[in-house]
Amino acid sequence: MPAKHEITNDDIMARDDYIAVRPAHKREITAIKKNRRVSVGPDATFYFESYDTMLHQVQEMLYIEKGGDDQIEDELSAYNPLIPNGRELVATLMFEIDEPVRREKFLAGLGGVEETVTLTLGDETIAALPEDDIDRTTADGKASSIQFLHFPFTLDQVEKFRDPESTVTLGIGHKQYGHMANLTDVVKDALANDFD
Repeated sequence: MPAKHEITNDDIMARDDYIAVRPAHKREITAIKKNRRVSVGPDATFYFESYDTMLHQVQEMLYIEKGGDDQIEDELSAYNPLIPNGRELVATLMFEIDEPVRREKFLAGLGGVEETVTLTLGDETIAALPEDDIDRTTADGKASSIQFLHFPFTLDQVEKFRDPESTVTLGIGHKQYGHMANLTDVVKDALANDFD
């Protein structure tokens, strides 16, 4: 079944219907997300998004904020751009540091990190493109702890990604945080479903 690339009003469950299935739905999404998560270094985690993860996010926002039909369009505008379009991968990058003082100091020196993220397939490198909704590095050089990134692929790169023999490496090349991690076969298989 081809991947879906957009959530519409027809995909949204009524709040009462969602409440009835929410516990089971959360378990399903947790299982899906487990195979779409990649840690890079000690403090960075990439969560690769999909139609399913974004639909869950929309349903949760509607459930929590209780905005009803008036809220739906805002949520779709916010989350539809984070669904892969069939020729890309999309990730939420989170720098997860519990200790507030360390987190503040770490992010203060991480400006521009969103411009240093890459996926490498053999001898080819795909540079991440930051979501352009807002600037996620402040004028004084502080990075946001959450970054939204698109990795655009050519058809040839999609085939290389799908090749079971290929090594796919996710990297952050910032001078204050240079780390890499290879995608496991389980993650590669899950993400391959995002391509048409």
